[in-house]
Amino acid sequence: MKPSEDESSLELAPPKLREAMEAKGFTSLTQVQSAVVDPTVAGRDLRISSQTGSGKTIALGIALCAELEATREEGIIGPRALVIAPTRELAAQVQKELSWLYEPSGYHVVAVTGGTSFGGELRSLRRGADVVVGTPGRMLDHLEKGTIDPRAITAVVLDEADQMLDLGFRDELEGILKKVPDNRRTHLCSATFSRDIIDLSRRYQKDALAVQGTRLGEANVDIAHIIHVIAPSQRDDVLVNLLLLAPDEATLVFVRTRVDGADLASQLSQLGFAAASLTGDMEQRDRTRTLEAFRNGNVKVLVATDVAARGIDTDVSRVIHADPPSDPDVYTHRSGRTGRAGRKGQSILIVPPQGRELATRIMRRARVEATWAKVPSEDEVLEAVDARLVASLLAAETKPDARSIKLAGQLLETLDPQDLIARLLARPGSSGICAPRKIAVLDPTPRPSSPTSRYGAREGRFARDDRPTRHDGPRNDGPRNDGPRNDGPRNDGPRNDGPPMMRRERKAANDYGFVPFRINWGDFKGADPRRLLAMVCRRGNVRGADVGAIQIGTTESIFEIASARADEFARAVSRPDPRDPGVRIEPLVGATFERPRRTFGPDRDGGAPPRGGDRPATRR
Repeated sequence: MKPSEDESSLELAPPKLREAMEAKGFTSLTQVQSAVVDPTVAGRDLRISSQTGSGKTIALGIALCAELEATREEGIIGPRALVIAPTRELAAQVQKELSWLYEPSGYHVVAVTGGTSFGGELRSLRRGADVVVGTPGRMLDHLEKGTIDPRAITAVVLDEADQMLDLGFRDELEGILKKVPDNRRTHLCSATFSRDIIDLSRRYQKDALAVQGTRLGEANVDIAHIIHVIAPSQRDDVLVNLLLLAPDEATLVFVRTRVDGADLASQLSQLGFAAASLTGDMEQRDRTRTLEAFRNGNVKVLVATDVAARGIDTDVSRVIHADPPSDPDVYTHRSGRTGRAGRKGQSILIVPPQGRELATRIMRRARVEATWAKVPSEDEVLEAVDARLVASLLAAETKPDARSIKLAGQLLETLDPQDLIARLLARPGSSGICAPRKIAVLDPTPRPSSPTSRYGAREGRFARDDRPTRHDGPRNDGPRNDGPRNDGPRNDGPRNDGPPMMRRERKAANDYGFVPFRINWGDFKGADPRRLLAMVCRRGNVRGADVGAIQIGTTESIFEIASARADEFARAVSRPDPRDPGVRIEPLVGATFERPRRTFGPDRDGGAPPRGGDRPATRR
């Protein structure tokens, strides 16, 4: 295979790595791999961005190679590089890729992740590790216990850095970076470079160089993006029809909550689909077993939440967003599960009529061209099922045995051939997994945003800020130097300690669907928006995008959770937490939660929140 215009000769790779890549069948370097072998990047801290499936892990291995070779020549013993990933699955995937890449070089790669035996990891580390790949919490545990000696570390990689910040791992990442030598190289890999990531880069990288295999935000041309407008009550019916169109294709279905994922997978299994769910509360052995079944084709439909889907390295033909993503970055991560390594894929978004403008905005912000199409009807699904049946019969190479021929002859003696075939096709299971559903036909044409519409009214702010709005997730936690915001005139009057919420703010809170919660932790005991956000994400197993406004009080604080996650969140936080046994989180029943203007006070810059009085500090 000749290199394309986006590829370079494999001869540019380091000799030992080239040997490993040739053994795996590589004939050229991808665009992002070509970028890191450029002599101009030598010795630089890197910000690597590229499409999922474009060879970023191999690019990381190439970038770390020079440091590993230099320390080998100096005779240094101990780990020389750390790679941090947000999930156990992704860490295992990176460890597997780097292991075969470094095998000819003799470098040993060890994985350390939560949910596995600490003693087993300790034995692996003692046998010798040149590169350690792990999740943030477990990596920090090893560094604090001294089982990983940081003195020889010359490079640290934060893989999927944006996801780690969304999951509330900021404190762990900063703890790791403070324990390794200051003269290390620090590389960031991220599908999206938000202000959070830029702030992290400014604090911990030196003279960072942006390396883009594909332009940041550039759409993957191998993915067809499709939007279906549906009646809200027919989501599951539409999903059934979509799956029946190609039941043998590996399909990843995204839902918002773990409970919905388990319920939906169970319903699909009862209908005859080979379906399973992947959620964040599964035991590691169950997660591994489910992913292996999906990888080998025993499971065709995997229903997953955003967090649980991180690290899936299986070829996926379709991604179906049964629940819409919360923002463009989430859409990019979800759709990036398909269309990998040059293969074609589909990303199908299902939205109700009132979600058209939000879908339009997400597509525009994600920089993808989507096709608005009608949902496959019952007749269209049946046509596809019949076509597959005819094709499979015509393509069958197995010849019938004598018994089958004799039985066919007996049947033809008493039945008309057409009647016989019709009877066979009418038998249960002979014409498909289950019957297709009748679908209400809705106009799929997107509506232009109106200046007075719920989402259109915020488009001006969206364009200026280039970030998701408040209800799409929290703003970055790092310091900002871009001056005060100016979102235009507001007519909600002066702020005071009187009515807790102005009319416009009350309507916005109701529209965006947030539920207030109370936590018995305030600034008197060291709470600030950044630390509270991390605790909330950890205790409730939610993403940062699910957390709304945060108000820090003196002895207690109030925060919001997206209504779609509120019930599941309440159940999760009701369980005792051994790390913080005295901290209680409960719904704020019967109270009105103020949704203040965006403010960037002292607490955003790392200073102490205001003390005294009942007026809470605000994170917006």
